[in-house]
Order: sequence, then structure tokens, then C-alpha cells
Amino acid sequence: MRYNPVTPAIIEELKQILGEKNVFSDEEKMEAYSHDETNKQEYGHMPEVVVTPTTTAEIAQIVKLANNRLIPITPRGAGSGLSGGAIPIFGGIVLSIEKMNKVLDIDYGNMTLTAEAGIVTNDINALIKDQGLFYAGYPMSLETCYLGGNIAENAGGGKAVKYGVTGRYIMGMELVTPKGEIVQLGGKLTKDVTGYDLKQLIVGSEGTLGIVTSATIKLTGLPTAKSNLLVLYKTPKDAIDTVPVIMSRGTIPTSIEFMDKLSVQTSCDYLNESLPYQEAGAMLLIEVDGTNQEQVELSAEGIGDLCMENGAIEVYVADNYTTQERIWNVRRNIAEAFKVVSPVQSLEDIVVPIAAIPDIIPELEQISEKYDIKIPCYGHAGDGNLHATLVKNPEHSMEHWHEIEPQALRELYAVTKRLGGKISGEHGIGLKRKKYMLENMDPVELDLMKLIKKAWDPNNIMNPGKIFDLETQGSI
Repeated sequence: MRYNPVTPAIIEELKQILGEKNVFSDEEKMEAYSHDETNKQEYGHMPEVVVTPTTTAEIAQIVKLANNRLIPITPRGAGSGLSGGAIPIFGGIVLSIEKMNKVLDIDYGNMTLTAEAGIVTNDINALIKDQGLFYAGYPMSLETCYLGGNIAENAGGGKAVKYGVTGRYIMGMELVTPKGEIVQLGGKLTKDVTGYDLKQLIVGSEGTLGIVTSATIKLTGLPTAKSNLLVLYKTPKDAIDTVPVIMSRGTIPTSIEFMDKLSVQTSCDYLNESLPYQEAGAMLLIEVDGTNQEQVELSAEGIGDLCMENGAIEVYVADNYTTQERIWNVRRNIAEAFKVVSPVQSLEDIVVPIAAIPDIIPELEQISEKYDIKIPCYGHAGDGNLHATLVKNPEHSMEHWHEIEPQALRELYAVTKRLGGKISGEHGIGLKRKKYMLENMDPVELDLMKLIKKAWDPNNIMNPGKIFDLETQGSI
């Protein structure tokens, strides 16, 4: 399929729909919409026009126009994605939901909140905190990401061990289909098996099946007590081996974050922080929360004892806000720290069954040694989701990096698949990983996904070129 260009006449039609201030096509202003958090030199692509609608009706008109004229349209949230999902690789229209950020309804009786898709996730919790509630399905980048982007990626984060990921909390949504139709999926019902659960099909579909304009999310009681443990181990394997033990003993922690020594040391240097990592080859950061401080501390103490029984060197307790933020800040800044050391890297988020986590560490070490690159490993060990990041050796040329990166990734993904895992646990496939889908997914499953895409979006105008390529579409 060949798409049509965005002509001056099309731009005028868009201005008629949105008003002149919500449509722009000058390159300097559009540059920010040409990339996400992936490497813009490698993956970036300029749109032909950017639109910033303020209503669902406007979005429906834009999509109808794009579908009728065969113009690709790329939905965009905050641009904080890590898979190239919001990059307009075929040009066309970038539709940003940044101006659609209103709260539409807070229903305390039904424990739900309905908001437009452009609301910053963290703002939701700020609104409802005083009512003793919170939205538990948020990711690590809660201060920048949008609710719509969270839904598109089925975003997860550090608290997913106990609370789950975004999809668990999406009760309903308003969607503009690739044909420009407006449909309400789900609502405020706790139970509903009236036909296919289409809202869950949209969750994690990376903007390829439509544009979510608003969503109704489930709220839950805000924990009033928490305690954190920083647990030191001699080796990464010792730390990882403890995770299945913790998970099988009854108390489910809020978080179990894993950090190898390289990750901790690099983040500490970046923050000018000091943690007792010198004697440790790896650490676990474990959080327990609840509504009773005494019970929380008792649970944390039990987990700490379990860690010591399973090879921990030391267990440090952080039971006040200042010390908790101090150790969590080290975890949150690992990715930024490595950008300073070497800005060229491939941030991965493989996921394996919890019991298989110990088996992945020696495999990463072998790949690191083979290609003479660093592969710091950190992430959400409590649910098997690890950020095994390929970091370019600064002494290697870019030509060498471009040669070895795909080879190392293929080996990483092959090991992950052999251990029963998948190539992405939370960042998504997007543009960055789509070429590896054929090698790491059952072809029948992939064909079923393509059939769904073709049925929903027969002209393939909605975020084309993401997750997989269709046969009728020129590949990128």
C-alpha cells in the first residue's frame, strides 16, 4: 500500500476542523514529535503535519479524513515510550492528545475515575489522595506519561508484583476506530461477559487499533504504611535465586526490584550517592505496604529473615520517607546514569517466568563477554521483567556497534524464548522490536494478530508499521 501525501489542501481541511492554532507543519516545531525516548538518529522520522485536538468529535473527523484519503495517522501521548511506538515512520499525521487532559468524573460510590487520555498519570493520584484512594496501575515514569499511553502499552512498573499492570484497572474507554467511529467499550461494571472483551484487546495494542480518548479506571484503597528493605548479595545469582523463594512463602511484596553491582555503582556515581555496594555483587530492593504499620513491619522482618537464610550478606531497613526515597532514587535513575556513561545503548525489557530468572543471569554474562559490551541488569524481578540493557563499549566504533547489536539482541531474545519468556514485558514492540517478532512468536499467533488488524483497520492507516508489517504495506 502506498499512502497519499499531506497536501496544503489537506492541511487547510485540518485547520477547518481544529482551528489554526491546533495544526502546524513547520519542521522546527514538529521535530519534537518525530521521536520518542528511543535513539532519534536511528528511529526518528518527521511527520508531515501535527494536530492537537481537544475533543473526541474532532479526533473522529480527523481519522475519517485520514481513512478516506489514505493518509497514515500516528497517535501520540507524552512521547515517553521506549519502543518507537509513537514515531510516524510513514510521515502523515501525528495526532497528539496532549490537550485532552481533563478529569470527567470521579465516582467514589463505584470507586472509579474517568479522565481524558492526555492526563498525566501522576495527576490522578494527586487528585484522589486525600480521599484515601489511588490508581495502582501506573508505571515507573508516572510523572511524565499519559493515561492513553499507559493503555496503549499496557504499562507496568515497580508495584506490578502486588498490584498488577494497567490492564487490570481499565474498566471502560471511549475509542475512535480507524474508520472514525466513536464507541464506548466497557463502563463501571465489575463483571461483564457480554461478548468479547474488546477493551482488553485495545489495552497493549500500541495505538494500532484505534485512539483512546478517555478511560474509566478502577481506584483502590491507598496504603498508609510501608517499609523497604535493601538486601545485599554476593552475586546476582544469589539475589535472583531468592525471588522465587520470597514469592512462594505467602506474603506478596509490593515490589521486588533487582539491581546488579554495575547498575547500582553507575547510578550512585551519577547521583553522587553512597550505598554499601562495595561488598555486594547485587541487591534486591523490596517494598511491603498495607494499612497497619505494625503488620507491615512484621511482614518486612519475615522477608528479611528469609533473605538472610538464602544467602544475603546484609539487610538494611528503610522505614521512613527520606531513606525510602534515597534508595528508590538510585533504582529510578539507573537508565539515566548509563546514558551519561554511554549514550548509545539498547534498553530491553525481557520477561521470563519467575522460576527461570536465575537461569538468565549467566546467559547475559556470556553475551556480554562475547561482544565486549556491558549488559547491566536491573528491573522488576518479582514478576520476571528484567531490563537487560546492551551498552555500547565507548572504545568501539559505531559501525562495529551496528554490526554486533542485532546479533547480541537475537541471542538475548533466543535465550529468553528458550526459558519460556517473551521479548517485551512492558515497553512494547513498536518499531524497535518488530523485526524480531517473526523469530520469537508462534506464527499462528502472529497471523491471528494480523487478521485482527486487517479487520479493524482495512486501509492500515492507524499507526502503521508498528508491532509487525502487513503484506500489503511497504516495510520500513
